[in-house]
Amino acid sequence: MISILFVCHGNICRSTMAESVFADGIQKRGLGGKVAVSSAATHADELGNPPHIGTRRKLAQEGIASVPHRARLMREEDGERYDLLIGMDEENLRCMRAILKGRNSEKLSLLLDYTDHPRPIADPWYTGDFDATFADIAEGVEGLFRFLDARGLIG
Repeated sequence: MISILFVCHGNICRSTMAESVFADGIQKRGLGGKVAVSSAATHADELGNPPHIGTRRKLAQEGIASVPHRARLMREEDGERYDLLIGMDEENLRCMRAILKGRNSEKLSLLLDYTDHPRPIADPWYTGDFDATFADIAEGVEGLFRFLDARGLIG
């Protein structure tokens, strides 16, 4: 089984959206038991809070169930626990490296690194544009599934 942790600043917008979209993809592809997914924050701002209402609304609009979730902080031991730790932007990656104290850095990437157009995913907490965030996350998740399949990790 491969395990994936999506990470963003507060764990209420982008990372929970990615977790929900990826979980939906696991279900639709019949990959239960082959892939585990979760999400976490790099900062304590939103600890214990549910996904942002904008995230929940956009997922519902797309027909995707929001995973049951309360924001949690990424921990150093997540570097050992997860096979891939996927951030949404460069600030996330810097914070993730600090949390991991320089270990397991080979497991770090940005979600859109798995696409033909690597770039950061803008934080809808600031932009208010949950549609654009969803489009980027959907693109990244599809790319991640292709990556995992090409390496025989889920096939």
